[in-house]
Amino acid sequence: MILLDGKTLSAQIKSEIAREVKKDFLDAGKPAPHLAAVLVGEDPASQTYVTNKEKSCKEVGFTSSVYRYPANFSEKNLLEVVDFLNNDPDVDGFIVQLPLPKHISEQKIIERINPLKDVDGFHPVNVGRMMLNLPSFLPATPFGIMTMLERYKIETEGKHVVVLGRSNIVGTPISLMLSRKAKNANATVSLCHSLTPDIKKFTLDADILIVAMGKMGFVSADMVKKGAVIIDVGIHRVTAKDTKSGYRLKGDVLFDEVSKKCSAITPVPGGVGLMTIVSLLLNTLKASKKEIK
Repeated sequence: MILLDGKTLSAQIKSEIAREVKKDFLDAGKPAPHLAAVLVGEDPASQTYVTNKEKSCKEVGFTSSVYRYPANFSEKNLLEVVDFLNNDPDVDGFIVQLPLPKHISEQKIIERINPLKDVDGFHPVNVGRMMLNLPSFLPATPFGIMTMLERYKIETEGKHVVVLGRSNIVGTPISLMLSRKAKNANATVSLCHSLTPDIKKFTLDADILIVAMGKMGFVSADMVKKGAVIIDVGIHRVTAKDTKSGYRLKGDVLFDEVSKKCSAITPVPGGVGLMTIVSLLLNTLKASKKEIK
């Protein structure tokens, strides 16, 4: 069984980005790529993600800015922040961290972001260009999964990929990316969700199973074909008194039992989550080089 180690792979890619930043930007007298993040509220997972983003930016030589606002920050004020970042020539790309408080329309905020600075890849323009296989900023988590499959030389062409979960952030985009006519794609994809009858029938037929259901421990060993590749996107905090943090992270897959049956699997933590941040860096690098027109 191969452990698809996001920690090692993300460190390798960060090293590659850092070399490019030094050579093509700093040594050439150009400003470093600048990634900004907007955080509204006190969601612990969002705070952790933004903190890791800041740390990663520092590691590769990026400039990083974070705009933090209270949970009662108004939608009108947030739209003004987005407009400010859209018009700031020093910011190459930015994200508005999701989820947002319930009184703010996430779609309205996403659509206000300049598609050329939308390094999360959520704007309808980028989603549409991705759909047509045109150059675009890809959603960070699916981008990270694609990178992991490519770097670990996991064959996708002609394989049956089953995706559990149809969110606009992971499930739907990764199903499109893997099914299109392109290098490291060309798969036959089944997209399943909470209303799919007899979901086990699909998972047992999967050569590659991508799990983004948001349900802890949803996939057990009896749902997996022997030798399958398992990509676990889920992440859940579980109270654990024996840890320094007071919690332990678990995925949507029962790792201990499924890992004995599959050919390759991502751990949680240390898998897809780290690749998401690397993808954000790669998108920002593209934005700073004006690669997306």
